[in-house]
Amino acid sequence: MATDPFETKITADEFLLMDFGDKKVELVDGVIRAMTGGKRAHFRIQRNLVRYLGQALRRSGCGVYAEFGLRLSDATVRYPDVAVECGRPDDLEHDDDLVLQRPAVLFEVLSPSTKDRDQTTKLQLYAEIESVETIVFVDPDAETVRIVQRLGPTSWRNELFPQATDVFLPSLGVTIPKEEIFARD
Repeated sequence: MATDPFETKITADEFLLMDFGDKKVELVDGVIRAMTGGKRAHFRIQRNLVRYLGQALRRSGCGVYAEFGLRLSDATVRYPDVAVECGRPDDLEHDDDLVLQRPAVLFEVLSPSTKDRDQTTKLQLYAEIESVETIVFVDPDAETVRIVQRLGPTSWRNELFPQATDVFLPSLGVTIPKEEIFARD
């Protein structure tokens, strides 16, 4: 009986050494899962966040990454839409890293097919990362944001804004204006 290679359980180390070409995949509990492509609005917001944060954090010791891996366990690797990692030296020593080591801020741009999972399963996984200070969910259809902010080791403030709002990231000292997040240029 043949075994489907995408159902065979593997480790995060094995997964990170594989080349999937232009296919977008994640590792979830040891199983490779294909990620669907997003709508144009998804990529526009992701691009807007990367552009704005890249400029705002230039020369700050923080890096802005789109769809860069997070090793969440020995069997799970996820790819937030945008991540900010601070405090890593900007030298060749880390150029070969396959995952972020200490992300500070994570963004998920929601889509109808994944928004429930993003705001439950991924939120729980991201909140377990000690270095994460802020998790932001952006809904391109409703033009709203949900900001989950760490208050203490196990305490979080969770705010859903019913209309577009600026996003303040205290750990970075940056505010992203709503006009920049949802810009259509």
